[in-house]
Amino acid sequence: MIRSRGERWFQYANVLLLSLLSLSMILPFFHIAAKSLSSEAYVLAKDVILWPKGFTLSSYRYVLENKQFLYSFMNSVFLAVVGTAMSMALTALAAYPLSRNNLPYSRWLMLAFVITMFFSGGIIPTYLVVKELSLLNTLWSLILPVALSPFNLILIRNFFLSVPDALEESARMDGASNWRILCSIYLPLSVPAIATISMFYAVGYWNSFFHAMMYITERRWMPMQMFLLQLVTDEKSADMVLSDVFREVAPETIRAAAIICAVVPILCVYPFVQKYFVKGVMLGAVKG
Repeated sequence: MIRSRGERWFQYANVLLLSLLSLSMILPFFHIAAKSLSSEAYVLAKDVILWPKGFTLSSYRYVLENKQFLYSFMNSVFLAVVGTAMSMALTALAAYPLSRNNLPYSRWLMLAFVITMFFSGGIIPTYLVVKELSLLNTLWSLILPVALSPFNLILIRNFFLSVPDALEESARMDGASNWRILCSIYLPLSVPAIATISMFYAVGYWNSFFHAMMYITERRWMPMQMFLLQLVTDEKSADMVLSDVFREVAPETIRAAAIICAVVPILCVYPFVQKYFVKGVMLGAVKG
């Protein structure tokens, strides 16, 4: 295919722009990683940019031995695994009936879900509901209030709408129930969409900190992002966590190591679901 001069320049401009955007996202990560692997003297002297100097793993040893970090890490793992499983189950169970033409008032029900994307009960009423349900200082307070995302529900519903009706009709002729049709036809055919939406949910739970600030006051239930927030911005909390290592390792390297330890686990999941991203989102957006 022969491209015109204008198309070639447009392509070059796109490559340059996207390269600059990629560097703006990658370079800060490399800077933090370099600080976490550098010795105290070079970090305090502001001599570390993109490559570690005075290579050492002491900061990682102190982070991984810190009990609060381990508690927060396990809490975030619980949120990502259990929360994602519960959210995907609720999303699939809600999307399937809403994608059926014979469901009474399906359009009104779908409208009710869509309205929640623009209007909510408010922070204080939600807090009071969570409090009355005795969910404060529990990990369930970070899962149940946000277990179902209307946006993800719409994507899964649209994906189900793209499944040929003939498959369902043939299954019903064989005596299959709605539950059997969902589990044997729709879910296996929806693997790209399920993988994509699961990743959305998992990242959301892993990065959640706002709800934790409202509902969690006990340190043992603190998720990873709340731990990092206090470590980076709250000097008093950081002193409590790092006071025993200040004399041996610079606080900056400890913070950098904690950030890397919090980012790497969720990054390791991306290669396994990345191939489903474009296909899953596009197929879920074909039919409304």
